[in-house]
Amino acid sequence: MDSNPVDTTKSSANSDRASSSQKWKQTGRYLSLLLLGAAAVVVGERTLLMDGSEIPAAIAQQVTPGGSSSRILQSGAADNNFIVDAVQQVGPAVVRIDASRTVKTQLPAIFQDPFFQDFFGPRIQGIPEEREERGTGSGFIINSDGLILTNSHVVNQADTVTVTLKGGRQLEGRVLGEDPLTDLAVVKIEASNLPTVSLGDSNSLQPGEWAIAIGNPLGLDNTVTVGIISATDRTSGDVGVPDKRVGFIQTDAAINPGNSGGPLLNARGQVIGVNTAIIGGAQGLGFAIPINTAQRIADQLIANGKVDHPYLGIEMVNLTPEIQQELNRSNRGEFQISASEGVLVVRVVPNSPAAQSGLRPGDVIQRINDQAVETSEEVQRLVENSQVGQPLSVSVARRGGPVTLSVRPGAFPVRSAQAQ
Repeated sequence: MDSNPVDTTKSSANSDRASSSQKWKQTGRYLSLLLLGAAAVVVGERTLLMDGSEIPAAIAQQVTPGGSSSRILQSGAADNNFIVDAVQQVGPAVVRIDASRTVKTQLPAIFQDPFFQDFFGPRIQGIPEEREERGTGSGFIINSDGLILTNSHVVNQADTVTVTLKGGRQLEGRVLGEDPLTDLAVVKIEASNLPTVSLGDSNSLQPGEWAIAIGNPLGLDNTVTVGIISATDRTSGDVGVPDKRVGFIQTDAAINPGNSGGPLLNARGQVIGVNTAIIGGAQGLGFAIPINTAQRIADQLIANGKVDHPYLGIEMVNLTPEIQQELNRSNRGEFQISASEGVLVVRVVPNSPAAQSGLRPGDVIQRINDQAVETSEEVQRLVENSQVGQPLSVSVARRGGPVTLSVRPGAFPVRSAQAQ
């Protein structure tokens, strides 16, 4: 853009050799080049933003091989880009969720001693027995009759839930169900004919695709940020929430406190994830629950108010030759590991489905339902995709030879601290 004024200056320096009409024609040629360049950038950008697909019809109708592309600027058809289109499509279905709960203060028993009460006096008596905690998050409407998907941690143990629609209308919300293991919840409001979102396919996501986040970070309603899909299938351990059963989408679209529960969109305005987590102290590291997972969990929450997650009841680690040698040296003969690859069972929870089936510490899981496994994440994914009570064929390497066991997953005890 900086080269054109220089060319214009050169033409004016030679004005004594050109007539007035020639100068205007020359200037007109420069303006035409500027318009053509701008239009070409717009057209090229829109084509790229649509993930390599054909130019959107709104633009293609106005671009001809003859080069009348300046009509795009004149008509205003390129004023909106794909982000604007996506926000206009989804924004009305994004809500703010305000939740509050009453928390009782648990004073140490020693403070009930009359001696301490006399000694500390009003300082103890002034500690409130109850306090109210408030939090704000986001959500999006998945059904026109008032079903809203959000994060479990937004509404967990809430006494009151208030949902604010985009226009400012406030309605009381009721939690139909929540699932702490996937950090998802469904809230119901009494309303009808509400705007809803369109769901995409998170299984087909590729790093580098566009990502748009809408939510209420720090109380700033309907904030829009944009970035890309940085990675897919980040494990809960990668994200720092090992108690969750989710393969997260990673994005560099800005996500902040208050974005929790809001939608992550693709370039077509479809929801591909539920914004959930960030890594403190980092920039450009946001994580979302894939919408395919969220939809499966939401269906169960709507139908049953809860989700039964299959579990085996084991603690495990990815086995390498180095880990094998180290454990065989350090376990004092409690068990010897015969295999050097697979998933090592480190601990079996007493009375768990794994214990009842005969799995032992030192077993190395190598196949589940005749599918080879190499990592604990693969084992967890196969178990999660199974059904409670339906047997799994688990092949293990055990000292003395290979063993195949039939394990019937049980329902995960949510209140338990067990990892699997």
